[in-house]
Amino acid sequence: MVLVLAFVLLVPVPLGAYAVSLRVRYVGEPAAEARTRDNDALWLGHAWVDGRKTEADVTALARQLADTGIRDLYVHAGPLEHDGTLPLAKVSPRARWFTSAMRAAAPDVRVQAWLGDIVQPGKNPGMDLADPAVRTRVVASSAAVLDQGFQGIHFDFEPVQSGSAGFLAVLDETHLLTAERGVPLSVAAAQLEPLWHVNALPLALTGEAKWWSQDYFAEVARRVEQIAVMSYDTAMPLESLYGGYVEQQTKLALEATPAATDLLMGLPAYWESNPSHWGHAETVSAAVRGARLALGTSNRQNFGLAMYVDFTATPDHWAAYRDGWCVSP
Repeated sequence: MVLVLAFVLLVPVPLGAYAVSLRVRYVGEPAAEARTRDNDALWLGHAWVDGRKTEADVTALARQLADTGIRDLYVHAGPLEHDGTLPLAKVSPRARWFTSAMRAAAPDVRVQAWLGDIVQPGKNPGMDLADPAVRTRVVASSAAVLDQGFQGIHFDFEPVQSGSAGFLAVLDETHLLTAERGVPLSVAAAQLEPLWHVNALPLALTGEAKWWSQDYFAEVARRVEQIAVMSYDTAMPLESLYGGYVEQQTKLALEATPAATDLLMGLPAYWESNPSHWGHAETVSAAVRGARLALGTSNRQNFGLAMYVDFTATPDHWAAYRDGWCVSP
């Protein structure tokens, strides 16, 4: 009986209270000022650099972006090998064509190379960012894609543990390259720890920490020009709870992100139903509304939303993004 009571007090009761707090966060109307600052982004799949797309596709993409606030494209140009290398001829034979075609079709849109890999210790085999030789090869691979005409580097390494020194080191080393080339370094970031020491639970169960501390998030954010929070795959079972969670994540990220760094919140433009992502709950409209509620009347201009991902985004996803974020009331 004592064990049952302890379980109820330590798990269901706190989780129930947290769920109520998220629902409360989703109440109210977003401020009219909380609209696009023309600082949004879109993740693009690998088809744009491997030969599957045509000039007609580029024209259609440019037309689709024209009435939005999207100024950055994160184009999948990897994945990197575990040793940090990137076989360009094999992986992205049409990258130079795409960067040139996109620049001609939408000159105000910046095309960044999305590079990444699974990393140790969470994934083994995986990339070891603690190894200086691996990081050196990551920087060399980044230079190679910039030579293909990309206008920035966007890293997505997963799962990066909160406190990882190797991840900070690869950002520092790559930033020397991007600063020399005059292009941004951006990163897809883990969610921020929503409750005090909540990371202890996934660490105990799986050996992986799902969230970053605010302090570590700030350490990452000050090393890049853009940080995009992957604010999806949250396991929230209701749309109102998911929207409240995005509101909380946005506020935590706003507090931790330096003024000079662009902050973007991710939008789940895809459908899955599983224990980590319930499609009926994690919607673009809920994420947009949650972000707007957190943004309030802030005049921070370097804030945006980033939609994931082009090849799963439906007309309804695009409409939810445009109507909720881009269209003035």
